[in-house]
Amino acid sequence: MKVSTEKRNERIRAAICDIPEGSVASYGQIADIAGIPRGARQVGYALRHLPSGHSVPWHRVIQASGKIAFKAGSDAFNLQSKRLAKEDVAILNGRIDMKKYRWQPDLDEFLWKPSAAWDED
Repeated sequence: MKVSTEKRNERIRAAICDIPEGSVASYGQIADIAGIPRGARQVGYALRHLPSGHSVPWHRVIQASGKIAFKAGSDAFNLQSKRLAKEDVAILNGRIDMKKYRWQPDLDEFLWKPSAAWDED
């Protein structure tokens, strides 16, 4: 069954909201959690189209290599760096140590999480 773009974006936003403060996840990791295999680009699309006034912690999503996706020195790069630094995530030369800061949800988080965001209607 094909999932609507809005439903897919809701699942992406829900997965991002699960990333705990002080941790990061890659675009691909969020896609996998949201049930969108090989959907890293779709995660980027969903982030670019966040509704105004949202509370999604978008700054916790980075490239799989640990690199911030925005051009170094850009306003978006600086904002993301600042937000991550507030959460004590160390950034060195525009990169985050994925071994140290990558979110590793355990199986219980997936099994016992409320499933409203996953309903396909």
